[in-house]
Amino acid sequence: MRPFFEAVERGDIHVVTSTLTLTEVLVHPFKYKNQVLALHYSRILLHSRNVTTLAATAAIAEEAAWIRAAYGLKTPDSIQIATALSGKATTFRTNYERFSTVPGLQIVHLDSLQHAS
Repeated sequence: MRPFFEAVERGDIHVVTSTLTLTEVLVHPFKYKNQVLALHYSRILLHSRNVTTLAATAAIAEEAAWIRAAYGLKTPDSIQIATALSGKATTFRTNYERFSTVPGLQIVHLDSLQHAS
């Protein structure tokens, strides 16, 4: 994963993600009352160069509902895909195999990146 994050830092890759990601990554630090780590994660997602974190707008919610209905994905997964499409992403990086059925994005499984390193 290090090469991926280094590429983001250099600007070779621009990340588009949802505020839902912030919810997910803050669970662990909040559970263990680690405010320093929570602040660090928040800064990465909300203030890093080459990272855009989009709020779930009504348009994203509608697209997510359509994706969920069409492809049987869970709501959080559908929101992530709809956010990526809204942010004009061309690639979607994930560990979940079920995303391979969603058109409009090239799906790259994180496991394949780890084995390529």
